[in-house]
Amino acid sequence: MKILKANEIRNMNQRERQRALKDLREELMLLYSNQTGGGVSDNPAKVKLLKKQIARILTVMNEEKQK
Repeated sequence: MKILKANEIRNMNQRERQRALKDLREELMLLYSNQTGGGVSDNPAKVKLLKKQIARILTVMNEEKQK
């Protein structure tokens, strides 16, 4: 998983943003399902990182809508 910066997200087109958002949400749901099943995460900070990246993408998308 690559950490996306706001500038990188702004340089993406709309389709790439949607795909990245979908991939991040799927990965987050997979982590949640593993944790609820009693599994132990090898990187507990990954959930926080995924949530931040999802928020970054959504923020950039909302900025584009307001322009």
